[in-house]
Amino acid sequence: MSGRTVCISLNVPKHTVICGNIEYCMPSITVNVDETLKEQMERHPEINWSEVTRQAIQEKVQQLDVMDELTGDSELTEADVAAIADKINGSARERLEDTSS
Repeated sequence: MSGRTVCISLNVPKHTVICGNIEYCMPSITVNVDETLKEQMERHPEINWSEVTRQAIQEKVQQLDVMDELTGDSELTEADVAAIADKINGSARERLEDTSS
């Protein structure tokens, strides 16, 4: 975020106002990428990779929030969910095999 100009009053003679810039700092993280990906990224210096990463993380967190909201009142255990997923995957695999034959 770029700095914003604000006006503040200081303990100075009456009616004196000083204007300046305040920089807002966000927490930072480090992301490790392999050498090939780094080289590919460097071929596009016009891209703000920090912003791309921030947006990807934000999107994932929003997806997780939706999942949490949908499953928050669920009484299913992780084992129940895994069993249901296995049944769905098995059924899909059978349909795929039937259409392939």
